[in-house]
Amino acid sequence: MGIFSRFTDIVNSNINALLDKAEDPEKMVRLIIQEMEDTLVEVRSTSAKTIASKKEISAQITKLEMQSLDWQAKAELALSKDRDDLAKAALMEKKKAAEHAEALKKELKLVEEQISKLQSETAQLQDKLADAKARQKTIILRQKTAESRLEVKRSLDSGKVDEAMGRFERYERKIDDLESQIEAYDLGKHSLADEFAALEAGDKIDDELAALKKKMKSKDAKSNSKA
Repeated sequence: MGIFSRFTDIVNSNINALLDKAEDPEKMVRLIIQEMEDTLVEVRSTSAKTIASKKEISAQITKLEMQSLDWQAKAELALSKDRDDLAKAALMEKKKAAEHAEALKKELKLVEEQISKLQSETAQLQDKLADAKARQKTIILRQKTAESRLEVKRSLDSGKVDEAMGRFERYERKIDDLESQIEAYDLGKHSLADEFAALEAGDKIDDELAALKKKMKSKDAKSNSKA
C-alpha cells in the first residue's frame, strides 16, 4: 500500500468521524494537517530503516563476493597440490557464495526501487503539506465568512428582518399619533406672548381704521368746497 492510499484512508476515517459528530470544519483542517505531518514522520522513519537495510545488504554482497574470490583461490591452490577433491569442494562453496550474492543483488534492486518511490512520495507529501499550511488560514477564513453569510441569508429568509422593520414602522406611526395628540391638545390655547401680539395687532388695526376715516373726511371736505 502506497503512502497516499494509506494516508487517504486515515484522513477519510477521521473526516467521517468528525462529520458524524458535526465537528467544527476548522478542527478538520487542523486534523488533516496533523495527519499529514504524522505520516511524513512515519515515512521518514521507514525511509531511514530502508536505507539502513540497503547498506546492510550491500555489505553482505561485498562479503560474499570476497568469499567467492577466496574460494576461487583455494580451488586453484588445491589443484596445484593435485587435490581435486578439495578443489571441487572449494568450487562448490564459491558457487554457493555467488548464488547468495546474486539473490541479494536482486533484493537490493527491489530495496533501491522502494527507496526511490519513498523519496518521490515523500517529496510530494512535503509539497502537499506546505500547500495545506499556506492555505489553512484562507480556508478557515472562507469557512467563517460563508457561515456568516449563511446566517444573514437565513435571517432574511426567515422574515425576522422584515418583522423588525415592521415594528420600527409601527413605532414611528405611534410616535406620529402622540405628536398629533400633543398638537391637538395645544390647539386653541394662547400663551401670554400670543395675547400681547394680538393686542398689538388690534392697536395697528385701530390706527389704520382711524387713518382711513381721516382720509375719507378730508376727501369729503374737498369735494364740498369745490361744489
